[in-house]
Formats: sequence, structure tokens, C-alpha cells
Amino acid sequence: MTEQGVRWTAEQVLALAPDDASRKAGARLGGAGPWSQTGGSASGAVWGLCKGSGSKPYRTVVDLSGPAYKCSCPSRKFPCKHALGLLLLWATEGLGEPAGDPAGAPDWAGEWLAERAAKAARPAAGNTTQKPADAEAARKRAERRAVRIGAGVTELEQRLADLVRGGLAGQEQAGYAAWEETAARMVDAQAPGLAGRVRELGTIPSCGAGWPARMLEEAALLHLLDRAWLGVSGLPEPLAATVRSRVGLPAGAEGEAVRDRWLVLAQYDTASPDGRLTTRRIWLRGLASGRTALVLDFGPPGRPPALALPVGLVLDAEARFRPGSAGLRADLGERFAAAEPCGVAPTGVSTGAALEAYGTALREDPWLESWPVVLGPVVPIPGGQTGGQTGGQAGGQAGETAWQLADVEGTSALPVPLTGAGSRTRAGLWQLAALSGGGPVTVFGECGHRGFTPLTAWQPDSPEPVPLA
Repeated sequence: MTEQGVRWTAEQVLALAPDDASRKAGARLGGAGPWSQTGGSASGAVWGLCKGSGSKPYRTVVDLSGPAYKCSCPSRKFPCKHALGLLLLWATEGLGEPAGDPAGAPDWAGEWLAERAAKAARPAAGNTTQKPADAEAARKRAERRAVRIGAGVTELEQRLADLVRGGLAGQEQAGYAAWEETAARMVDAQAPGLAGRVRELGTIPSCGAGWPARMLEEAALLHLLDRAWLGVSGLPEPLAATVRSRVGLPAGAEGEAVRDRWLVLAQYDTASPDGRLTTRRIWLRGLASGRTALVLDFGPPGRPPALALPVGLVLDAEARFRPGSAGLRADLGERFAAAEPCGVAPTGVSTGAALEAYGTALREDPWLESWPVVLGPVVPIPGGQTGGQTGGQAGGQAGETAWQLADVEGTSALPVPLTGAGSRTRAGLWQLAALSGGGPVTVFGECGHRGFTPLTAWQPDSPEPVPLA
């Protein structure tokens, strides 16, 4: 499924749990506290010792290519809570630099990994064309998971039908509990991507004026994803990969590898709805390829993600792009030189070109909420007063100034509204206006159907980037 260096998300790990009790127990073991002698191999394995109630720690090892698990605990569940905890530790904090091969593992882990490798390389007796047993077992597990997801999708479709049939008016009074229960059912169906979208759907009625239209819109997108999963076998492979990714299946590491000098355009953190996970989003642009990459890293409660790349630096590195996700999601591989300041601002495009790029990307990923783009030269201009629309123009509070970005060159394209759905982004809008002072700027941000969220700006006379609050 992946190499040791390409980490999964916490949601993808928890989706492997055989039941809710294992999921909760594994989550409690997802920190570094009970673990010692942890490590991993570049060929795709992780291991560690977990302190238990006895005098000897439990020996836990996971082969990520299956995945397959071995633990010295007496549990009959696969994966057990120790394997889940080890995977969560790896997913959220990492296990240090991977060893070159399983030979770098301790004896108790290396022997099991070597046995698995030998079994996979040995053809079945009397039939040299038969697939290795582990590959066949993996195929059967994938089929069982697909059936579980299909059952979850069918249940979710009924929930959405009930929502539309009963109307949206009562959702404010109904509360969030019913949606959280539905999300838990999606986790049980091993579809963490659907669970995340259901949780977001359940929070919309508490987001202020204009929520019914937004809730209907999000419910329609969720229905579209359900129908796409039920017919995924008939979709073109790029779109099918996107659907699998959106549902929550781990993406393999077989995507295109691109070596370039990557400019760090922006970096910011967001918290999960339950506050248990911090996601760091890092946007990169290849100076030679012109390609944009999104690198994600994750942090457990109370600790920030480990990966930190200051805005404005350039990395000579390899980025491996994952299938689906509109060709944006990537993992950083080998770095070939120390990071250094860029010294120049990126080249921007017009507002019309930005909207056209977003529309093109929607053909590959209809669930894409925004598209990364550098605008410039543009100037922020006031656009009147907001009406308190959720997710709408700057500020989101009735009576606040709504800002827009207009092309300096005077093209026929309409100005793009700036979004400001939270206090952080509202502060960034005023910071951008002050930085411009009525003059042209270059701005990187995320362009979507609700407008443009600015993340970083450059002034014409300075190559130094200004991250927006």
C-alpha cells in the first residue's frame, strides 16, 4: 500500500480497526509515552516495544505492504490495539529516519519480516503462475472492505434522502449528535473520508445566516460521491482514483516523482472538528516544472506537526505525487541541498485565468473546494458591505467591508471576492489591504466557488514573502 516514508493519515489508520473498542484503545496508544525502540524500514515496515501491564513489553511489528501485523500480546483481534497505536504514532509523529532494509530491524521483527518476504517470493507448489498467498489475501481484504464501504454508502444515501424528504428547517434544533452517529457508522464501514464529510455537514446549521443553501450544496456533493463510489468500476482511472481517495482509501506511492527546486508558497495549520488532530498544509511550486504540490503533515493533541518549511525558502528535492486529488497531493522525498531563500516573487496570473484553472480542475475532482493559484499584479479594492453570508466575502459579519482583488492590467474579468470565514482570515484580509496601500501586489491563495482566500503576498519592490495571518 505504501512505503514507510509515505505516511498515512490518522483516519486511514483508525479505519483498519476491527471494532470500535479496538479503535478507542489504539487511539490511547498513539502517543510516544508507552513506546520504545521504535523504527521502520524504507521497504515498508514499522516496529516497536509497547509497555503493558506485565514486566515485558509487547513486541509489535507491521508490514505496511499488506498490511500485516504481528504482536506478542494475547489479543485475537487483527490489528490489535498495539498495532493500531504503533501505526498512529508513525502517522502523526513519525519513527525517525527509516533503516535501509529489514536487516536494520531488531531480531524479533526482522525474522518475521524475512519470513514474509521469502513466502512472497516463493511460488505455490505445482503452480508457478499462482499469486503469492499474501497478495491473494490482500485482494480478499480489499474486496471485503469494498463491500463494507458499499454498505456504508447505501446507509448514508438513506440518511441524505431522509434529510431532503424531511426538509432542512429542523436541522438547527436537531443538533449535531445524529450526524456524529452517522459519521461513526462510516468509520465502522472503513470509509473515513465519508465520515469527515458527514461531520462537516453536521456543523453547517450552526454556522450562521445562509446555512440552508450551503447544507443543501454539501449534501448534493456527498450524494455525488456516494453514487460515484457505487459506480467506481466504470469510471476512468484518474477519476476513480480521486473517488477512492475522497472516500478514504489510502493512496499508493506509485505516483509520478518530480525533482525540482520547490518554492514554499504557504504553510498553515487547521484542527479537526473534534480537536484531536492538527493538519499542516504546505503549498509548494516547482520553479522549473511550474507544478504546484500540497504536502500534508499531522500532529497529535498538544503537539504541532513535525514538518515545518518556512515560506519563501527553496528546496532542491523530489516530490512524489499521489494518484487522485486533482494531481496536487504529494510527499517530499530525498532532499539534495540545503534550503535557501528564493530571492524573487513568483509570477502571477489574471483573475480570469485563475477561475478558468479552477473550473478545469473540477472536471478531474468535482469535490475540489479550491485550487491553488498566484494572482498578480492585482490590487485589493472594497466591494461594499457584507450580508453575513456564511463562507462568503470578507469578514462574514453583517456590515463589514467586503474586499475584492482586481487585475491591475484592466482585463475584462470581474474582480474576485476575498473570503474571510474566520478571525484568522479576516485579519489576513486587513493585513493584505495594508500591505498593498492601494498599489499592486502578487498574492498566493486558494481560489474556490466562494472566492479567493489569500495566504501569502509579495510587494513589487521586495522579493520577501509576507504570510497573511
